[in-house]
Amino acid sequence: MKKLLFTAAIAVLGFTNVNAQEEATTNGPTSKGKILVEANTGNAVLGTTGIYFTSTDGESTYNIGLDGGYFIMDDLALKAGFGYGDGTSDFDSSVISYRIGAKYYVKSMIPVTVDLTGSSYEDADENPLWLGLGAGYAWFVTDSVSIEPGLRYNLSLNEDYTDEGVLQFNVGFALHF
Repeated sequence: MKKLLFTAAIAVLGFTNVNAQEEATTNGPTSKGKILVEANTGNAVLGTTGIYFTSTDGESTYNIGLDGGYFIMDDLALKAGFGYGDGTSDFDSSVISYRIGAKYYVKSMIPVTVDLTGSSYEDADENPLWLGLGAGYAWFVTDSVSIEPGLRYNLSLNEDYTDEGVLQFNVGFALHF
């Protein structure tokens, strides 16, 4: 009788645990139908939808931007971003940046991104266009907030602007609704 009760208790606990895991997966921060809003640290070289400020020898530049996305399936979000920047340097030019791409969370915690990022500099003859590939780690501080450090490689698609790629370290801050 003790063996039967013990087996029944183990079965009930196992069933409860499986249901809890399924519920966490279907209602998790990266599940289908959720919305993603994120801000990332940026890089002044790229023109970006990130956030940065630099000041050297009395010349300052800044950028502010956000990315947003929609999870079309569990762990996969389609994203778009927009940024604006300006400065006080000799190349005094405002810049509008854009990004469109996808972000996939491997095992709901390792974000891998592929996107196209471009910029439009005021009065510039050439504007950059980049193919970005990135990966990192999503540390969920709460069910709806994550901090996402990662590495990103930006391959230049506009050889008239530059033929060099740019490797960068980013820290992203994301809200999941």
